[in-house]
Formats: sequence, C-alpha cells, structure tokens
Amino acid sequence: MTGTYYFVTMALLVLTSTLVYASDPSPLQDFCVAANESTVFVNGKLCNDPELATADDFFFSGLLTPRNTSNPLGSNVTAVNVVQIPGLNTLGISLARIDYAPYGLNPPHTHPRATEILVVLEGSLYVGFVTSNPDNRLFTKVLYPGDVFVFPVGLIHFQFNVGKTNAVAIAALSSQNPGVITIANAVFGSNPKISTDVLTKAFQVDKKVVDYLQAQFWWNNNN
Repeated sequence: MTGTYYFVTMALLVLTSTLVYASDPSPLQDFCVAANESTVFVNGKLCNDPELATADDFFFSGLLTPRNTSNPLGSNVTAVNVVQIPGLNTLGISLARIDYAPYGLNPPHTHPRATEILVVLEGSLYVGFVTSNPDNRLFTKVLYPGDVFVFPVGLIHFQFNVGKTNAVAIAALSSQNPGVITIANAVFGSNPKISTDVLTKAFQVDKKVVDYLQAQFWWNNNN
C-alpha cells in the first residue's frame, strides 16, 4: 500500500511540474519589466530594477490606426508583445491587431508557445485550424463582428477575409512571446533552403514545382 501511495504521489508531482513548465514562467514578484536592451540570453527576459519602472513600461499606443495591407497577402499583423511592452515580461499574455484587405489572408501558421483567441471587430472572416496527426481534422467557421474563435496552442490555423470590405480583428495570446511559424515561409523560404529531394518526396511533386516555390519571395505579414 505504501508503494502505491508513493507511486501516486510521484505521478502527481511529475504531472504538476509538467503543467508548470508547459507555459510561460509565473511571476515571483508584482512585475518584471523586461530589459530588452540586455545582451544576456535567458529563457525569457531579464528584469530591470523595479524601482526604475514607469507607466510607459506597461503602455502601447497605436492599435486604433489601420495598417497598410498593400502586399501580396493583403494582411498586416501588428504584434503587441514583450518587445513592445516590456512590462508584459513573465505575465504570460500578449495581443495583436490584424488588418485584412478585401480577400486578404493571414496564411496558415502556428504559434509554438501560445493559444490564440480572436475577436472580429469589422468585416467577415473565414477562419480555421487543423488538428495534429493522424486525424488532421479541419475546424472552420465564418466570423462576423463580435464573434470569437479559439486556435489551440501549436495547431496550424488561418484567417481569410471573405468580404468585399476591409476587416479587422484583435487576437489575445497566452504567452508574452508566442512566436509565429508561417508554414509556406518556413518550408519553401528557409535559409538555407531545404533539400529539393526532401520536399519532392514530402509533397509528392515534381522537382520543378519545388524549385518554382523556393524561388518565390515569401512575404512576412508580421510587424
């Protein structure tokens, strides 16, 4: 019986520690204003002296301003994370404004460190995400102003403006630095390039197709 209790206790400790380390570190003080100018690399950001903190460390202005969507994707993502607001350090949250031209696309991408919750302010968006292997189920919805949709952490997702007018959305993310991996950019625009032997076999296409795709300029719509 004692052995069983020991096993259960150890299992709970492992599970708890796994949950703790599955997201951004929890703050151990009121705040930890990021020292963004530091050249020391740590998992996160070093803290400035809290006595030197000001209101500007917790402030960002400009999300009301429409962004330029005159690019091949017809979209523009304005990130507000720990780089823009140093006071977000250790708080495990950030957000972004996404502007879409008519029929503009925020292309398939993932956030490796964050779940995203998106609310539409203007226009109508066709959104969706795909689950992991082996099911690869596609969940989609058309959203209108006031509608909200969640993209689970790490899953490939997208938003497409299906309207004839501009669209605007605000996204909140569960990390101070959620990261973004745009699938096409990463696969066909990597530096150095992924071997064509790898990509032709992975996508089951002719080498000429891979060469063509790798020769394209893959636009980054994240600012």
